[in-house]
Amino acid sequence: MKNNNTNIQPIAAVEMEKAVLGAMLVESGAEILAMSILSVDSFFDERHKIIYKAICDLSMMNKAIDIFTVVEEIQKSGKLEEVGSAYYVTSLTECVGSATHIEYHARIIQQKYMQRELLKMSLELSAKASDPTEDVDDIMLFAEKSIYDLSNGIVKNEISDFNTILSNCAKQQEKLSESVGDGNITGIPSGFYDLDKITGGWQNSDMIVVAARPSMGKTAFILSMAKNITQIYQFPVLIFSLEMSKIQLGNRIISQQTQIPGDSLRGKLTETEWAQYDACIGYIQNIPLYIDDTAGISLFELRTKAIKLKQQYGIRCIMIDYLQLMTTGNKDFKGNREQEISTISRALKQLAKELDIPVIVLSQLSRASVQGGDPKPKLHHLRDSGAIEQDADIVVFIHRPEYYGITQDEDGLSTQGLAQIIIAKHRNGACKDVNLRFVDQYAQFTNWEESF
Repeated sequence: MKNNNTNIQPIAAVEMEKAVLGAMLVESGAEILAMSILSVDSFFDERHKIIYKAICDLSMMNKAIDIFTVVEEIQKSGKLEEVGSAYYVTSLTECVGSATHIEYHARIIQQKYMQRELLKMSLELSAKASDPTEDVDDIMLFAEKSIYDLSNGIVKNEISDFNTILSNCAKQQEKLSESVGDGNITGIPSGFYDLDKITGGWQNSDMIVVAARPSMGKTAFILSMAKNITQIYQFPVLIFSLEMSKIQLGNRIISQQTQIPGDSLRGKLTETEWAQYDACIGYIQNIPLYIDDTAGISLFELRTKAIKLKQQYGIRCIMIDYLQLMTTGNKDFKGNREQEISTISRALKQLAKELDIPVIVLSQLSRASVQGGDPKPKLHHLRDSGAIEQDADIVVFIHRPEYYGITQDEDGLSTQGLAQIIIAKHRNGACKDVNLRFVDQYAQFTNWEESF
């Protein structure tokens, strides 16, 4: 028996491997049961890997599976000597106790495989942890990624009949309806009524990308939403700010609440402004908003904090400002920046699914979005990676015509204070434009109808 993993040799069920392969050779349909559980790597004995692959190849070609066809298939691959001649394949049929036990035996084989993989992982982790040149964050990322990849590759969802699916859909709908109370809002409401009508609120497990060129108000947009979500609806929100400090974000929210211009908050307040400050600050001092301003936060650190804070504070929505400032945190990452952004984007989508909450990610647009006649952003303007568009469930652009010197819209109406929220991708709904009002002096977005 050939196997280089001498350290993990005891963790195997070789006799059961023989029994499963033998059953597949003599029992019609047995290969379907085994293939739903096992992969080639699940087998410990190298001979058994070759035999199992030959059986799988025959099954994929819809050919008969028996001793003769399997031996012929192995011979075609030039690996019959590695197996130990046709005699060994034939001998497997003598190991079959009962073909009815194939599923039970296959699951034990798979469990042994998982144990071997965990042991290999622990040995590699031990070696890295003992190496003084290794970065601790890189080691932690390796450990977490290894466990995730193993579980993601092995743990499969069970098949459900449609009646069960319908029942689960109804239970989820009841839960969603109770969570907010508005029949049309099934997710986390943004507080922008026209936007919520289209999206139904930000949905659990969705990744929402909010993209715009600099100075369009990306940060102001998510802060306005965070204030609405936490103050009006009392849903806890977590913001990861990679660009601005906690104090800067805090002052922006204070400006929105007190209607004191941001410039004034950076200097000495007048008596009138102090009165405004004292009168309004109490309304927001206990909102369930949590901010982390770690610069250049790694993927591992963000994920770890998000999981911990969701457990601790019941976080219902995560906002990240912004994607292009993040890193994987893995010094051994060999890809270019576009590939790194792709990795981060996929991981954030997985995080949204894992925590079952919406994750809102800010993203930059490429310079191409302002080159040419029309400054309105398009999906292909997303910077660094097409994976962002692919991973996102919703892509929203912020466009302020006034910023580009456009004073009137197509109907001849003034664009003063107009912020167009362009839903460019909506996996489960319509793609429309929504008009909001942007108040520059307070860095605030509000519903179009509201006046200041």
